[in-house]
Amino acid sequence: MTKTLLRALGGETLATPPIWMMRQAGRYLPEYRATREKAGDFLSLCYTPDLAAEVTLQPIRRYGFDAAILFADILLVPQALGAELWFVTGEGPRLSTVTEQRDFDALRPAGEVHETLSPVYETLRILARELPDTVTLIGFAGAPWTVATYMIAGRGTPDQGPAHALKDGNCVLFEALLERITAATIEYLSAQIEAGAEVVKLFDSWAGSLNDEDFQKYALAPAREITAALKKRHPGIPVIGFPRGADTRYAGFAQATGVDCVALDNAVDADWAAGHVQTDGCVQGNLAPEHLVTGGQALVDETRRIVAAFSGGPHIFNLGHGITPDADPDNVARMIDAVRDR
Repeated sequence: MTKTLLRALGGETLATPPIWMMRQAGRYLPEYRATREKAGDFLSLCYTPDLAAEVTLQPIRRYGFDAAILFADILLVPQALGAELWFVTGEGPRLSTVTEQRDFDALRPAGEVHETLSPVYETLRILARELPDTVTLIGFAGAPWTVATYMIAGRGTPDQGPAHALKDGNCVLFEALLERITAATIEYLSAQIEAGAEVVKLFDSWAGSLNDEDFQKYALAPAREITAALKKRHPGIPVIGFPRGADTRYAGFAQATGVDCVALDNAVDADWAAGHVQTDGCVQGNLAPEHLVTGGQALVDETRRIVAAFSGGPHIFNLGHGITPDADPDNVARMIDAVRDR
């Protein structure tokens, strides 16, 4: 039998939607924390295939999700392009910046990312062997705009101000950087598919900060280019797009980009999305992550409400953003039960 997640991505409406969860391998799980400690630091965990595969498998063993998503980070692509990358405990990632032409000129060509990223491909090969036959393996990358915001600012920012400033002040350099990231992302995701990924997802975490014109140029257009290139190289490969914060611009995103599924953040009303986004195909989402902290009947009720809202078309149940470190693992089990046993 075809895997349920692939059936949903193919446009099938299922009585019970497949379930997985963004950041399902993460700090809320004690087994993850133990493996992270064994690795020593976050980047070592990403680049040690046996350990990265282990943390990817942990939530599958514990919960029986319908999909496993590769454990990695969207900032591995900038590192593979030649940016310096490190993580500050309690604060997050830091990168050397690209703000001038000489910074851009020092980057590697897109085709030269594979040596750095080869451990990620080995992780996928391990997972392709070890995952249960019913579980879909998802690869991923950051979308070019979101990756560019980190490369320009050197860190996450509240409003992506440095990226907007470069875009408005030196559009030639900004667009050259976006093109380089786009080309590298195609290479990276294509290699992930060759290593065993059955689906790939583009995370555009900061798409919502783009105005309508820039959203078309810097969120829609790169997603369309990446999707078309992957489907040309790997016919039939499903692509999930996640332009977080897109609001009403989620409508039409699938048609404009060619993605097979649109992931929705939890600011979007499920009933609205059913009538304006799901009409074009599969949707994914969109429970608010805080429900996995607070739990209770509200968790069950909201989970069931979302499932009901999307019951008329293809749907993958997920959160509207990644699960948070303070989530209760028992609430994840309650969420799954509410989807499957409602």
